[in-house]
Amino acid sequence: MNMSVVNTISNRLSLRPPQRESLEILARVCDIIPLEKNADLVQALNVIQSEFPSVSDFERDFPSLCFALATGVGKTRLMGAFIAYLFETRSIRHFFVLAPNLTIYNKLTMDFTPNTPKYVFQGIAEFAVTPPEIITGDRGV
Repeated sequence: MNMSVVNTISNRLSLRPPQRESLEILARVCDIIPLEKNADLVQALNVIQSEFPSVSDFERDFPSLCFALATGVGKTRLMGAFIAYLFETRSIRHFFVLAPNLTIYNKLTMDFTPNTPKYVFQGIAEFAVTPPEIITGDRGV
């Protein structure tokens, strides 16, 4: 687990303990299973279950995890932390975020827009000079 990146992101984004714990879990999962197309899902699930027995299945045709956080804990900030971690440690540069309704879509769009009050990447040095490009359904690619 790349604890220096976890620590940096946790500190820069002022993650609360449940958020930090979730980021640590993501970091550990990234260490123990391959993040690649056509990975062996049965093997990946067995490896994850060996460390996180509460994981019952992936529910999809790819490794997927659900983090249960209380209302108001900062799930959007955690999403930003996950994106920052995967960008930093795995050079993953493309993310798809699906909003369940227009209210959440508008909130997410605002929270991922630089220079807004709740910008999720505030303090992440790698995104300060060149912030991520947000492509929404409101404009073409």
